[in-house]
Amino acid sequence: MKFNTKTIHGGQQLDPAYGAVMPPIYQTTTYAQSSPGQHQGFEYSRSHNPTRSALENALASIENGSYGLAFGSGLAAIDAVMKLLKPGDEVISTNDLYGGTYRLFTRIFEDFGIKFHFVGMENVHQIEQFINDNTALIWAETPTNPMMNIIDIQALSKIAKKNKVWLAVDNTFATPYLQQPLDLGADIVMHSATKYLGGHSDVVLGALVVKEKSLADRLYFIQNASGAICGPQDCFLVLRGIKTLHVRMQRHCENGEAVANYLKSNAKVAKVYWPGFIDHPNHHIAKEQMNGYGGMISFSTKQDTSASAVSILEKLKVFTLAESLGGVESLAGHPATMTHASIPYEERQKIGVTDSLIRLSVGIEDVTDLIEDLKNAIG
Repeated sequence: MKFNTKTIHGGQQLDPAYGAVMPPIYQTTTYAQSSPGQHQGFEYSRSHNPTRSALENALASIENGSYGLAFGSGLAAIDAVMKLLKPGDEVISTNDLYGGTYRLFTRIFEDFGIKFHFVGMENVHQIEQFINDNTALIWAETPTNPMMNIIDIQALSKIAKKNKVWLAVDNTFATPYLQQPLDLGADIVMHSATKYLGGHSDVVLGALVVKEKSLADRLYFIQNASGAICGPQDCFLVLRGIKTLHVRMQRHCENGEAVANYLKSNAKVAKVYWPGFIDHPNHHIAKEQMNGYGGMISFSTKQDTSASAVSILEKLKVFTLAESLGGVESLAGHPATMTHASIPYEERQKIGVTDSLIRLSVGIEDVTDLIEDLKNAIG
């Protein structure tokens, strides 16, 4: 089954009760049993729910995985992965990553005795010096948030397997439409399904997908025991979103390319970060492991001040100044004060998250309106 068909039919079946084409919202907490322990696969909705199961099957299908798990948020999904570890374990993480992930690692799990190394992974061999007997996990984002750095997943997988550690990849920016990390050797794929998978800025949800049963069993146990699950209404909304993922991503990619090229031609823009440019670092890797370059773009102004970025953001009319990304509408944000504010200033400077950096999530509106909006705002 091809990807565009999988988004609609993958892992799905008609509702057995009435043949409903769309998975129903099973708004129930508990299920009748014919005898103690005798049930139809569902006992209590923290453990399993038919709507959530339908979503988890769809997630596994579009990522070419075997097991999908849905959580209350992307951070809840990451939290579950971290609970695979024990005090004394070490994690090698991308240094350019979502601020909420950084906060979870440094403000929560460091206190539980887990050590984190934040490393630039554009050259994956740089991480080998940090691997030791305590290393348990490599955590990567690609493209990274917000600098759009590209990491070679296949090369990273070889290092992980050689050292017998897990490799987890945050695939939120690329989505399985553009990139499938499990096929490139990753053990775990994570999504903030709040973003492109949901696609309509109306639901918060997280997801994990794996191939190995023993790993899936451990994560299912954590999901049930910790209880950070999502409700059936949210599952229904993400299922709905997945069904149009392929057509939305086509337009995100088309619009993203046009906006990136416009920004690069603007004399007031100093630098544009978009993996589709030939001179973008590791563009050749993006070309090999991705099926397109997406609609996420960051850029900085030649004035290189926070005031210049704020001035642009306040003038935008079609782009909305807001947190998040991946919806049908175009969004603009200031990472230094919004998505990455939890990362200390010195660390932000090291990875390029300057005060003048603006991040765009290019939506599916008419691209001429988007470019005109940027022209009016930038000048």
